[in-house]
Amino acid sequence: MTATRATWQQRLRHLLLNAAVFGLCYTSANLLAQRLDTHRSVAIALDAHLAFVPWMVLPYMLSGVFFIACFWAVDSLDALRVLSQRLLLATVLACLVFVLYPLQFSFARPGVASPLWAPWYATLKVMDRPYNQLPSLHVAYCLIFWFALRPCCAGRSARTALLLTLSMVAIATLFTYQHHVLDVLAGGLLGWACVRVVRPQRQEPWVALYYALGTGVVVVLGMAWWPWWLTAYGAASLLTVARAYAMGDAHFLHKTQGRFAWWVWLLYAPYLLGYRLTWLCVQWRERKRPPFAQMAPGLWVGRRLTNVQTRLLPPGCTVVDLANELSETPALRTERYHPVPLLDLVQPGNADVQRVLALVHDTLQCGHPVYLHCAMGYSRSRRIASAYLAQYPQADALH
Repeated sequence: MTATRATWQQRLRHLLLNAAVFGLCYTSANLLAQRLDTHRSVAIALDAHLAFVPWMVLPYMLSGVFFIACFWAVDSLDALRVLSQRLLLATVLACLVFVLYPLQFSFARPGVASPLWAPWYATLKVMDRPYNQLPSLHVAYCLIFWFALRPCCAGRSARTALLLTLSMVAIATLFTYQHHVLDVLAGGLLGWACVRVVRPQRQEPWVALYYALGTGVVVVLGMAWWPWWLTAYGAASLLTVARAYAMGDAHFLHKTQGRFAWWVWLLYAPYLLGYRLTWLCVQWRERKRPPFAQMAPGLWVGRRLTNVQTRLLPPGCTVVDLANELSETPALRTERYHPVPLLDLVQPGNADVQRVLALVHDTLQCGHPVYLHCAMGYSRSRRIASAYLAQYPQADALH
């Protein structure tokens, strides 16, 4: 099977996501440690024998170059996904340790008078304070860069050059007095763990992983900026959503006749409000296009509608609601409303697909039009409609 090539838009989107998460979490952890006036370290006897080598700042700074270049070097969409998720996982896990157990580098860095190296260290002082120690993200990233870039190397010499360069970037953390030995070892373990957890050639997007990472981001930012109760609430809410996706539980919101109970709104407010905001953005972006389309005689497919948009539907339309995360439009909560919640961005199980197809087919056979919709009208409803046309090709008279 030919791998799908990643587009520049996809590369840029993954790069910006990783840069944003790193910038927010790493900076917040740094400021928290500085505010707490942390002096704790994990220095061992060996650290005292490591010399300060000023020129090592050059390979140290190469990490940022690799961080950007990797997103453009990998070829396939799956390789891009693996790189992005590994980096995100490393960033969030490391920053969680930084805020839960803040450390400081224990030695004072010697003054650098050389006009060649002094500007680099002045820049480093602004960008990277002597906190955020264990595990070393520099080292974790280097291991992830190696696994991402190794397949791009043509020949053994290129791979050897890459390995030596990344090794130099990793050990530069010691000789620029940025990290201790235990920081480096822990960074290597973190990078290896991220490589083992996020594997290539998975067909499903890791929605549960992203919500779990979101939980970690909330904890990091919350410990630095927010009240403890707000941090705990946001983290618990997102972690519950992550668990539901990991378990494949499409009924975790207990949507009943198109509505959510008050306690569901209370527990899942960040999740529900996020989807509501996304739906409003889609409504605005697609405002000049029809909110739904006819896929087969009597079968209409689209997104959640406003009350005004429901007037465009055929009269007596049976509504099949696949959206798990949005309440149904009041005008469509009639006796012909059938909720069949499916998780967003996840391949539905065959039993769920067959249940929806049977409902749609039986309704159309009785001469009633059907409006099949999900939240945004992009994935679930289109996927089910395509499955219906494949299973009942005679219904595809329009095409």
